[in-house]
Amino acid sequence: MADLEVEVNGGTVVYEWVGPEDGEVVVLTPGGRFSKDYGGLHELANALAKGGKRVLLWDRPNCGRSDIQLFGRSESHMRAETLGAMLDKLGIDQVVAAGGSGGARDMIIFTLLYPEKVKKLLVWCIVGGTFSTMSLAGVYILNELRTVRTQGIEGIIKLGNPAGFGWASLCANNPRNADRLRAIGAEEFERVMYRWLDAFIPKPNEAIPGVADWEFEQIKVPTLIVRGGEGDFDHPKRTSYEVHALIKGSKLIEPPWPEDAWERASEKAHSGQGALFDFWHLGAEEFLKFIDE
Repeated sequence: MADLEVEVNGGTVVYEWVGPEDGEVVVLTPGGRFSKDYGGLHELANALAKGGKRVLLWDRPNCGRSDIQLFGRSESHMRAETLGAMLDKLGIDQVVAAGGSGGARDMIIFTLLYPEKVKKLLVWCIVGGTFSTMSLAGVYILNELRTVRTQGIEGIIKLGNPAGFGWASLCANNPRNADRLRAIGAEEFERVMYRWLDAFIPKPNEAIPGVADWEFEQIKVPTLIVRGGEGDFDHPKRTSYEVHALIKGSKLIEPPWPEDAWERASEKAHSGQGALFDFWHLGAEEFLKFIDE
Protein backbone atom coordinates (compact mmCIF):
# COMPACT_ATOMS: atom_id res chain seq x y z
CA MET A 1 0.00 0.00 0.00
CA ALA A 2 1.17 3.54 -0.70
CA ASP A 3 2.79 5.63 2.01
CA LEU A 4 0.56 8.03 3.92
CA GLU A 5 1.39 11.04 6.07
CA VAL A 6 -0.04 12.59 9.22
CA GLU A 7 1.12 15.66 11.13
CA VAL A 8 1.87 15.06 14.79
CA ASN A 9 3.45 17.52 17.25
CA GLY A 10 4.45 19.86 14.46
CA GLY A 11 6.11 17.19 12.33
CA THR A 12 5.08 14.75 9.60
CA VAL A 13 5.01 11.01 10.28
CA VAL A 14 5.08 8.62 7.31
CA TYR A 15 3.13 5.36 7.69
CA GLU A 16 1.39 2.60 5.77
CA TRP A 17 -1.19 -0.13 6.28
CA VAL A 18 -0.70 -3.83 5.54
CA GLY A 19 -3.65 -6.21 5.73
CA PRO A 20 -7.46 -6.07 5.63
CA GLU A 21 -9.20 -2.84 6.59
CA ASP A 22 -11.44 -4.65 9.07
CA GLY A 23 -8.56 -6.46 10.79
CA GLU A 24 -7.46 -5.97 14.38
CA VAL A 25 -4.82 -3.23 14.41
CA VAL A 26 -1.26 -4.25 15.24
CA VAL A 27 1.39 -1.53 15.48
CA LEU A 28 4.68 -3.08 14.37
CA THR A 29 7.75 -1.18 15.52
CA PRO A 30 11.36 -2.01 14.56
CA GLY A 31 14.56 -1.17 16.39
CA GLY A 32 17.40 1.25 15.86
CA ARG A 33 16.55 4.31 13.83
CA PHE A 34 15.57 1.99 11.01
CA SER A 35 12.81 2.77 8.54
CA LYS A 36 9.59 0.79 8.26
CA ASP A 37 11.00 -0.36 4.91
CA TYR A 38 14.08 -2.00 6.44
CA GLY A 39 14.50 -5.70 5.68
CA GLY A 40 12.32 -8.10 7.61
CA LEU A 41 9.56 -5.67 8.60
CA HIS A 42 7.26 -6.15 5.63
CA GLU A 43 7.80 -9.92 5.73
CA LEU A 44 6.48 -10.03 9.31
CA ALA A 45 3.71 -7.55 8.51
CA ASN A 46 2.58 -9.65 5.55
CA ALA A 47 2.57 -12.80 7.68
CA LEU A 48 0.42 -11.09 10.33
CA ALA A 49 -1.87 -9.73 7.60
CA LYS A 50 -2.41 -13.28 6.34
CA GLY A 51 -3.68 -14.02 9.82
CA GLY A 52 -6.31 -11.30 9.42
CA LYS A 53 -4.50 -8.44 11.16
CA ARG A 54 -4.29 -4.85 9.96
CA VAL A 55 -0.65 -3.90 10.52
CA LEU A 56 0.41 -0.30 11.00
CA LEU A 57 4.01 0.27 9.88
CA TRP A 58 5.42 3.69 10.68
CA ASP A 59 8.59 5.68 10.27
CA ARG A 60 9.05 6.89 13.81
CA PRO A 61 10.43 10.45 14.16
CA ASN A 62 14.17 10.36 13.33
CA CYS A 63 13.60 7.29 11.14
CA GLY A 64 13.10 6.84 7.41
CA ARG A 65 11.19 9.64 5.73
CA SER A 66 9.44 11.12 8.77
CA ASP A 67 10.36 14.52 10.16
CA ILE A 68 13.06 14.89 12.78
CA GLN A 69 11.69 15.51 16.27
CA LEU A 70 13.67 16.36 19.42
CA PHE A 71 11.67 16.38 22.65
CA GLY A 72 10.78 14.15 25.57
CA ARG A 73 12.44 12.35 28.45
CA SER A 74 14.15 9.94 26.04
CA GLU A 75 13.95 9.20 22.33
CA SER A 76 11.68 6.23 23.09
CA HIS A 77 9.40 8.42 25.20
CA MET A 78 9.22 10.89 22.30
CA ARG A 79 8.28 8.08 19.91
CA ALA A 80 5.63 6.78 22.31
CA GLU A 81 4.08 10.24 22.64
CA THR A 82 4.12 10.59 18.87
CA LEU A 83 2.34 7.26 18.41
CA GLY A 84 -0.29 8.19 20.99
CA ALA A 85 -1.12 11.42 19.21
CA MET A 86 -0.95 9.70 15.81
CA LEU A 87 -3.52 7.08 16.79
CA ASP A 88 -5.85 9.83 18.01
CA LYS A 89 -5.55 11.60 14.65
CA LEU A 90 -6.21 8.35 12.78
CA GLY A 91 -9.25 7.61 14.96
CA ILE A 92 -7.84 4.34 16.35
CA ASP A 93 -8.86 3.57 19.91
CA GLN A 94 -6.84 0.45 20.72
CA VAL A 95 -3.99 -1.56 19.23
CA VAL A 96 -1.80 -4.55 19.81
CA ALA A 97 1.60 -2.96 20.53
CA ALA A 98 4.32 -5.12 18.98
CA GLY A 99 8.03 -4.39 18.67
CA GLY A 100 11.49 -5.86 18.61
CA SER A 101 14.87 -4.57 19.77
CA GLY A 102 14.54 -0.78 20.27
CA GLY A 103 10.95 -1.17 19.13
CA ALA A 104 10.30 -3.37 22.16
CA ARG A 105 11.42 -0.53 24.41
CA ASP A 106 9.28 1.92 22.44
CA MET A 107 6.20 -0.27 22.82
CA ILE A 108 6.78 -0.91 26.53
CA ILE A 109 6.98 2.85 27.11
CA PHE A 110 3.94 3.42 24.87
CA THR A 111 2.01 0.95 27.04
CA LEU A 112 3.14 2.78 30.18
CA LEU A 113 2.09 6.18 28.81
CA TYR A 114 -1.14 5.11 27.09
CA PRO A 115 -2.46 1.96 28.83
CA GLU A 116 -5.98 2.68 27.58
CA LYS A 117 -4.79 2.40 23.97
CA VAL A 118 -3.17 -1.05 24.32
CA LYS A 119 -5.05 -4.35 24.08
CA LYS A 120 -1.96 -6.52 24.27
CA LEU A 121 1.81 -6.04 24.41
CA LEU A 122 4.14 -8.22 22.36
CA VAL A 123 7.94 -7.77 22.60
CA TRP A 124 11.11 -9.57 21.53
CA CYS A 125 14.87 -8.93 21.27
CA ILE A 126 14.76 -6.64 24.33
CA VAL A 127 17.82 -4.47 24.93
CA GLY A 128 19.32 -4.48 28.43
CA GLY A 129 22.45 -5.13 30.43
CA THR A 130 25.73 -3.23 30.58
CA PHE A 131 27.18 -4.01 27.14
CA SER A 132 23.96 -3.52 25.21
CA THR A 133 22.96 -0.32 27.01
CA MET A 134 26.39 1.31 26.76
CA SER A 135 26.64 0.24 23.14
CA LEU A 136 23.48 2.18 22.34
CA ALA A 137 24.96 5.31 23.88
CA GLY A 138 27.60 5.09 21.16
CA VAL A 139 25.07 4.24 18.44
CA TYR A 140 22.65 7.08 19.21
CA ILE A 141 24.28 9.81 21.26
CA LEU A 142 28.05 10.07 21.78
CA ASN A 143 29.06 10.81 18.18
CA GLU A 144 26.24 13.34 18.03
CA LEU A 145 27.55 15.16 21.09
CA ARG A 146 31.13 15.16 19.82
CA THR A 147 30.03 16.39 16.42
CA VAL A 148 27.68 19.16 17.52
CA ARG A 149 30.29 20.50 19.95
CA THR A 150 33.03 20.65 17.30
CA GLN A 151 31.13 21.24 14.05
CA GLY A 152 27.79 22.70 15.07
CA ILE A 153 24.47 21.78 13.53
CA GLU A 154 25.93 21.65 10.00
CA GLY A 155 28.15 18.82 11.21
CA ILE A 156 25.06 16.94 12.42
CA ILE A 157 23.38 17.40 9.04
CA LYS A 158 26.37 15.63 7.45
CA LEU A 159 26.76 12.96 10.16
CA GLY A 160 26.45 9.35 9.04
CA ASN A 161 26.19 6.16 11.08
CA PRO A 162 27.88 2.74 10.70
CA ALA A 163 24.49 1.04 11.11
CA GLY A 164 23.24 2.82 7.99
CA PHE A 165 20.97 5.31 9.71
CA GLY A 166 22.26 8.75 10.51
CA TRP A 167 21.23 12.37 10.38
CA ALA A 168 22.73 12.70 6.89
CA SER A 169 20.47 9.94 5.56
CA LEU A 170 17.47 11.45 7.35
CA CYS A 171 18.15 14.72 5.55
CA ALA A 172 18.65 12.93 2.23
CA ASN A 173 15.40 10.97 2.62
CA ASN A 174 13.43 14.05 3.67
CA PRO A 175 14.61 17.48 2.41
CA ARG A 176 12.72 19.23 5.23
CA ASN A 177 14.95 17.70 7.86
CA ALA A 178 18.05 19.80 7.24
CA ASP A 179 16.03 22.96 7.77
CA ARG A 180 14.36 21.44 10.82
CA LEU A 181 17.77 20.76 12.34
CA ARG A 182 18.93 24.29 11.56
CA ALA A 183 15.80 25.65 13.23
CA ILE A 184 16.49 23.51 16.32
CA GLY A 185 20.08 24.76 16.41
CA ALA A 186 23.23 23.39 17.99
CA GLU A 187 22.45 24.49 21.54
CA GLU A 188 19.04 22.79 21.74
CA PHE A 189 20.28 19.72 19.86
CA GLU A 190 23.09 19.26 22.39
CA ARG A 191 20.69 19.81 25.30
CA VAL A 192 18.31 17.09 24.04
CA MET A 193 21.09 14.62 23.24
CA TYR A 194 22.53 15.04 26.72
CA ARG A 195 19.11 14.40 28.26
CA TRP A 196 18.53 11.35 26.03
CA LEU A 197 21.98 10.03 26.97
CA ASP A 198 20.74 9.45 30.52
CA ALA A 199 18.62 6.49 29.34
CA PHE A 200 21.78 4.68 28.23
CA ILE A 201 23.69 5.03 31.49
CA PRO A 202 23.37 1.54 33.05
CA LYS A 203 21.52 1.68 36.37
CA PRO A 204 20.88 -1.11 38.87
CA ASN A 205 17.15 -0.30 39.01
CA GLU A 206 16.55 -0.30 35.23
CA ALA A 207 16.15 -3.64 33.48
CA ILE A 208 15.83 -1.77 30.17
CA PRO A 209 17.25 1.66 29.24
CA GLY A 210 15.26 4.63 30.48
CA VAL A 211 12.55 2.70 32.35
CA ALA A 212 12.73 2.30 36.13
CA ASP A 213 11.86 -1.17 37.36
CA TRP A 214 8.97 0.13 39.47
CA GLU A 215 7.25 1.48 36.36
CA PHE A 216 6.62 -2.03 35.01
CA GLU A 217 4.02 -2.73 37.68
CA GLN A 218 1.75 -0.31 35.82
CA ILE A 219 1.49 -2.69 32.84
CA LYS A 220 -1.74 -4.64 33.27
CA VAL A 221 -2.44 -5.81 29.71
CA PRO A 222 -1.74 -9.36 28.48
CA THR A 223 1.95 -9.43 27.56
CA LEU A 224 4.03 -11.88 25.53
CA ILE A 225 7.83 -11.80 25.83
CA VAL A 226 10.17 -13.80 23.59
CA ARG A 227 13.23 -15.02 25.45
CA GLY A 228 16.52 -13.49 24.34
CA GLY A 229 19.02 -15.67 22.54
CA GLU A 230 21.59 -17.63 24.58
CA GLY A 231 24.56 -15.75 23.14
CA ASP A 232 22.88 -12.48 22.12
CA PHE A 233 24.89 -9.64 23.70
CA ASP A 234 22.57 -6.99 22.24
CA HIS A 235 19.35 -8.53 23.58
CA PRO A 236 20.40 -10.64 26.57
CA LYS A 237 18.51 -13.70 27.72
CA ARG A 238 18.75 -12.29 31.25
CA THR A 239 16.90 -9.10 30.28
CA SER A 240 13.94 -11.02 28.88
CA TYR A 241 13.65 -12.89 32.18
CA GLU A 242 13.87 -9.64 34.14
CA VAL A 243 11.11 -7.99 32.11
CA HIS A 244 9.00 -11.15 32.49
CA ALA A 245 9.49 -10.98 36.27
CA LEU A 246 8.59 -7.29 36.36
CA ILE A 247 5.36 -7.53 34.31
CA LYS A 248 2.91 -9.46 36.46
CA GLY A 249 1.07 -12.14 34.53
CA SER A 250 3.27 -11.88 31.44
CA LYS A 251 4.04 -14.96 29.38
CA LEU A 252 7.61 -15.85 28.38
CA ILE A 253 8.15 -18.15 25.40
CA GLU A 254 11.17 -19.79 23.81
CA PRO A 255 12.44 -18.06 20.65
CA PRO A 256 10.39 -19.07 17.58
CA TRP A 257 13.61 -18.72 15.55
CA PRO A 258 17.08 -20.30 15.85
CA GLU A 259 18.94 -19.64 19.11
CA ASP A 260 21.63 -17.72 17.23
CA ALA A 261 19.30 -15.90 14.81
CA TRP A 262 20.47 -12.42 15.85
CA GLU A 263 24.16 -13.27 15.53
CA ARG A 264 23.71 -14.78 12.07
CA ALA A 265 21.51 -11.88 10.92
CA SER A 266 24.13 -9.43 12.18
CA GLU A 267 26.84 -11.19 10.20
CA LYS A 268 24.75 -11.07 7.03
CA ALA A 269 23.79 -7.43 7.56
CA HIS A 270 27.41 -6.37 8.06
CA SER A 271 28.42 -8.22 4.89
CA GLY A 272 25.58 -6.63 2.90
CA GLN A 273 23.81 -9.95 2.38
CA GLY A 274 20.77 -9.40 4.56
CA ALA A 275 19.08 -7.33 7.25
CA LEU A 276 19.04 -7.54 11.03
CA PHE A 277 15.32 -8.30 11.21
CA ASP A 278 15.15 -10.91 8.44
CA PHE A 279 14.23 -13.69 10.90
CA TRP A 280 11.37 -11.90 12.64
CA HIS A 281 8.72 -13.34 10.31
CA LEU A 282 9.44 -16.75 11.89
CA GLY A 283 7.59 -15.52 14.96
CA ALA A 284 4.34 -14.81 13.12
CA GLU A 285 2.61 -18.07 14.10
CA GLU A 286 3.31 -17.59 17.83
CA PHE A 287 2.45 -13.89 17.62
CA LEU A 288 -0.90 -14.58 15.97
CA LYS A 289 -1.69 -17.30 18.49
CA PHE A 290 -1.09 -14.81 21.34
CA ILE A 291 -3.07 -12.01 19.69
CA ASP A 292 -6.05 -14.31 19.07
CA GLU A 293 -6.13 -15.84 22.57
